[in-house]
Amino acid sequence: QVQLMESGGGSVQAEGSLRLSCVSYGLWFGMAWFRQAPGKDREAVAHIYTKSGHAAYADSVQGRFLVSLDDAKTTVYLQMNSLKPEDTAMYYCAARDRSGGLWYDRSQYTLWGQGTQVTVSA
Repeated sequence: QVQLMESGGGSVQAEGSLRLSCVSYGLWFGMAWFRQAPGKDREAVAHIYTKSGHAAYADSVQGRFLVSLDDAKTTVYLQMNSLKPEDTAMYYCAARDRSGGLWYDRSQYTLWGQGTQVTVSA
């Protein structure tokens, strides 16, 4: 059974850093990170195309977060720097198996992880 397994969440003070990992037991067209804060919709954070390595980011994290892949292209990372309290959320890894559509559109993704909590204190 194909799964996505996230790890690396935790609690950190503002301006701190965390690195999330997501292991995929399969190969995908693209992989992304989403997040969901209490009472809010799930929002896209970052995406990476597994073949080209091209990445895209939400405006709110541009310049602070970095998404990358390992050499096998089965593990995606999210390096989060200069964290802010508003980054507090459950972070989810997602994978899609076809091109087309917008990377930040949740309906494009066919597989989701269980999530890992990130808490940033002021």
